[in-house]
Amino acid sequence: MGITLKPSDLYYKYPKDIANRDRPKFRGKPDPEPFNRDDLYEVLPMLSAVMDELGSNDGRVLNMLEDILNQELPRFIATREEVFDCLVETARERLS
Repeated sequence: MGITLKPSDLYYKYPKDIANRDRPKFRGKPDPEPFNRDDLYEVLPMLSAVMDELGSNDGRVLNMLEDILNQELPRFIATREEVFDCLVETARERLS
């Protein structure tokens, strides 16, 4: 991944799932593992991957992605690859 996000880059504050922080995180598709949208250690690599896919390092795009993740993304979209696809597709629609 080219873009590395830090917690301070994010608009929202996310809890940390410390017990699972060392488990593998999203690195690209395919990834059928469940996505924990309430864990900073899951959110950072996901948003970094989406920003890479969009070819953006714009903070406004990052804020838009966070809004989509926290306010619009249905809970039935549960796997990492589904979340990635939904974020990328929704962002591309809004940016075009």
